[in-house]
Amino acid sequence: MSDDQEILFANAAFYAAFADGDLALMDRLWARATRVACLHPGWEPLIGRDAVMESWRAILASPPDIECSDPEVFVQGGTGFVICREQVAGNPLVATNIFVQEDDAWRLVHHQAGPASESAVESPPRALH
Repeated sequence: MSDDQEILFANAAFYAAFADGDLALMDRLWARATRVACLHPGWEPLIGRDAVMESWRAILASPPDIECSDPEVFVQGGTGFVICREQVAGNPLVATNIFVQEDDAWRLVHHQAGPASESAVESPPRALH
């Protein structure tokens, strides 16, 4: 499997854990040897694995309806990221998930999601350059 495919697989596992409320899987997906951070919509930045995992414990206790679409993967050496669209309880968001190689797997080191307009979700803008 290529790095692109492996990162997309890890990204899909992240959204499966999110949708299913699977804290054990979510825990396995986040890096342990690399410093992590997370920015949930409307939250203060969470820095460090303990703070990030505590946020997921709270969220996954009653997981929202979530769907990921249009993932685009970018790989640069031992780092990769996915930009995608989310629908969370019917609200359109855009997200970035950053991965690093750790223990022969791609692990999350950062997740950030924020609001997107309905028009941005329906028809993404095209690059002008």
